[in-house]
Amino acid sequence: MKPVPPLLKRRLPGVRQQHGGFSRRTVLKGLFRGSVVALSLPWLEIFAGRKARACDDGFPTRFGLFFWGNGNVPEYWVPGTEGYDWELSELLTPLSDVKAWVSVVSGMSVKLPNTEPHTSGAAGLLTGMGLDTVNDEYTFAGPTIDQLIANEIGGDTIFPSIQTGGTDCDGQSWNGPSSRNYPETDPYTLYERLFGDTFRAPGEEGVVDPSLGLRQSILDSVMEDIAALQSRVGTADKARLEQHLDGVRDLETRLAKLQEDPPDLAACSQPPAFTADFADVDGRPQISARSRAMCDMITMALACDQTRVFSHYLTDPVADILFPDASAGHHSLTHDEPDPQTEVRMITADCVAELAYLLTAMSNVVEGDATLLDHCVVMAASEVSQGRTHSLDDMPILVAGGGCGALKTGYHYRSYTQENASSVMLSVIRAMGISAASFGADEGLATDGLSDIEA
Repeated sequence: MKPVPPLLKRRLPGVRQQHGGFSRRTVLKGLFRGSVVALSLPWLEIFAGRKARACDDGFPTRFGLFFWGNGNVPEYWVPGTEGYDWELSELLTPLSDVKAWVSVVSGMSVKLPNTEPHTSGAAGLLTGMGLDTVNDEYTFAGPTIDQLIANEIGGDTIFPSIQTGGTDCDGQSWNGPSSRNYPETDPYTLYERLFGDTFRAPGEEGVVDPSLGLRQSILDSVMEDIAALQSRVGTADKARLEQHLDGVRDLETRLAKLQEDPPDLAACSQPPAFTADFADVDGRPQISARSRAMCDMITMALACDQTRVFSHYLTDPVADILFPDASAGHHSLTHDEPDPQTEVRMITADCVAELAYLLTAMSNVVEGDATLLDHCVVMAASEVSQGRTHSLDDMPILVAGGGCGALKTGYHYRSYTQENASSVMLSVIRAMGISAASFGADEGLATDGLSDIEA
């Protein structure tokens, strides 16, 4: 049987003393059949936060970050047309089959000081904050966007977030200063973690969550707390609360059926084990083969609702990896290859092709009348604009999937005033249903999203 969820195993938290004694993490507690039970609450105006967005068809919204190092060549990246009629540039050509799902955001700038080439850009874009220094080493000063989102929506899945690498890299996922989430870079290890002997597809073999029985009639055991809360909220909150409680009651009536016929995600299945060898060939890593193996597993982990947040790092900033047909390492070429930097452009197109593979895999997973990609927000970016200059202006940013209609898709927004890139991050976070007031700090602070990309 599945283990009892952590909420039922740990001591239930006490009520925070704010907003009249209730906070967004408040749970209503009571006794049922001799056990302590808890009923979580919906987002209310009386609280400061908001729970994760769900799509109209009931599927959860997922978030993903796709990252590659060393930037691009902007004049070959930025589409020449804007709006919904944008045309693929040379470096975006690999996205042709998924163009309808992809929006290009160009002309945005990381506003924080560029004190440490590459590292400042990664921190500034993904945290909206400048670098910090701990024990004479640079560290990100705050959590990256993937962890900000995972902290809000990751608690409902086995893995709050997963980090993967298409090469031997350190990744750019941080919980805060000196707390890095290193990616899994070995496909075999990731497979065992996600789909090994302990994997069970939802509904497989009649596996029943033992907590379901405890959750029956929870409402009856917490009526006193419900009454206390209803007496303190406004009209709008009261309506939301009543709707939520009606939903919980409806859930309770379906518990017996769920135990007899556990829910099944039709697209979820256990992928076959790998037989490929991902070792370097003649000193060159098998970037595409390894990345695509990782992306296949990411896609199925999302389809099986094992996680709702991922970050995939094709390469790190400053990575000097030998790409196929390249005469030197990527970072070296960005500085040493003369214009028009044909090999750098080839490598950037290779990186975009790996993004296209991931998006295509997600678009091929049917979820209801839509696809997994429709239910996602996937942001792709690098840490600098042009690798040669380490510029933080005209950052390469793509946003795909739309998050169940929260963001525009198939659209190109061009900023001509070097707007703050943090506004894009804030729009992405809000598209996930998270009521964030701001993103970043100091020069990187954004309190308004980029409305032009919002649906």
